[in-house]
Amino acid sequence: MSKSDLIIVGSGILGLATAFRAHQQGRRVHVIDRSARPVGSSIQNFGHACFTGQADAAQDLAMASRAGWREVAAATGIWAAETGSFIPAMTEPELRVLQEFADHRSPEQATMLSAEEVAAAIGNPSLGAIGGAHLPLDMRVDPRGAAPAIADWLAGEGVDFTWNTTVTEVAGGTVSTNRGDVHGEQVVVCPGYQLTSLFPRIAESHGVRICTLVMSLIERPPQTPAGFAMLTGTSLARYDGFAAMPGASALREDLAQRQPELVDVIANLMVTDITDGLLIGDSHAYALSPEPFIDEHVGNLLLERATSMLGIAEPVVRQRWLGQYADSTETNLILERPDEQTTVAVVTSGIGMTLSFGIADRILGGDTAATGTRPAPHSSPLTPTAGEAVMSDR
Repeated sequence: MSKSDLIIVGSGILGLATAFRAHQQGRRVHVIDRSARPVGSSIQNFGHACFTGQADAAQDLAMASRAGWREVAAATGIWAAETGSFIPAMTEPELRVLQEFADHRSPEQATMLSAEEVAAAIGNPSLGAIGGAHLPLDMRVDPRGAAPAIADWLAGEGVDFTWNTTVTEVAGGTVSTNRGDVHGEQVVVCPGYQLTSLFPRIAESHGVRICTLVMSLIERPPQTPAGFAMLTGTSLARYDGFAAMPGASALREDLAQRQPELVDVIANLMVTDITDGLLIGDSHAYALSPEPFIDEHVGNLLLERATSMLGIAEPVVRQRWLGQYADSTETNLILERPDEQTTVAVVTSGIGMTLSFGIADRILGGDTAATGTRPAPHSSPLTPTAGEAVMSDR
């Protein structure tokens, strides 16, 4: 095969974002993937780009990624909605965190809503919220269609794709595969949780494991408005931007007393409206080699809590699945250069879709300083020290 300016291993959203940016720069790009099309973590998630909920220190990265999503949507024609996120506050601790967050950020990023306004936004007059907030800068994409469509567009623009090809080793500009060796001036490896196979020492040094998520897709009933994403109190405890607020400790205590079942399954209860219905989830479980089974109790728990907030009495479930993504006990982003021609990039938390284009800019800029240590649970500072993580774990 002819030598490329840049070889990208992996057609997940991070690899595709890097390919898109490199193509914009006029570079000859070659993407290699073990599957016949994108079928991994990038199509298994919510498609909810929660830029606003990231930590203060990550806002430049988040806004760069938002700009990238808008550019790729304009170029490829993929569906990318800019209706923002709605967050009902069901208790005083939730309302306090939202108010603190809105006061801390600009009105462009967060506006407070009345109980009636947030109930109308999600289509349930009987919601029982005491207030809420709207995050207008957040976006939604269809996770099932976005990555495949971007790959198709890039292929039409002259980017080379080699599918159904397993990469066995990467070093010094040479990518060894089960079809032979390929050579490039630079190589970017975006393997997700397959990092353990390609670069086991890097994976082990960062405690990489797999996070599994119980998720479902239901039909959107007529009374539920089209075009919204809903976060809940559990989201406020997980995203670093909210978790850094002074009231976050009281919120976590409230959740532990009021929603112990959700806390036990490490839930981020949220709903995203996409073109095919409502995506509902999710729980979090961690293992080096997770079992493929969906716990029916967990699935029903998430479904019942979400649909009760939306006022959906008889949800029609179309699909259930177990999503997967790379996770680390120590960092939210692995960005390393094992040699002068190789960059390894893995988002080790649940916000790869959100920050993909911002990270791609850093990859192509040669920045490996973004790797940081994950803060201890619920200790996210407003201004992280040098080397600390700047992304939240969804």
